[in-house]
Amino acid sequence: MAVETRVMNCIMCPMGCELTVTIEDGKVTNVTGNTCPRGPKYANDEVTAPKRMLTSTVAIEGGVLPLLPVVSATVLPKERVMDCARFLRSVKINAPVKAGDVVVENILGLGVNIVASRNMELHQ
Repeated sequence: MAVETRVMNCIMCPMGCELTVTIEDGKVTNVTGNTCPRGPKYANDEVTAPKRMLTSTVAIEGGVLPLLPVVSATVLPKERVMDCARFLRSVKINAPVKAGDVVVENILGLGVNIVASRNMELHQ
């Protein structure tokens, strides 16, 4: 039986608790150091299937700026974030765009939309 101990900072609330996580055969068996009940869930998710938000930009034609800030609507598997960022380099959209508009639907088949994070008016 392989036993591993990891120390990580929880990011689920402003407390930023330092968690000590015991992992046995790839499964979280114990979490200490948390001051709220979200710590153990965060530790388990981070060990078994880490996920991250993606913030980036895409090219925009006819906008008041050349790039439009975008964000993933939900979290992505951590190991696919760089693939998604590379894909976004090839995306070009047209102004105008409103914050919340879907820029890329179901990026790389992951079931996550990429949305505009600000309005972009048409350049006059």
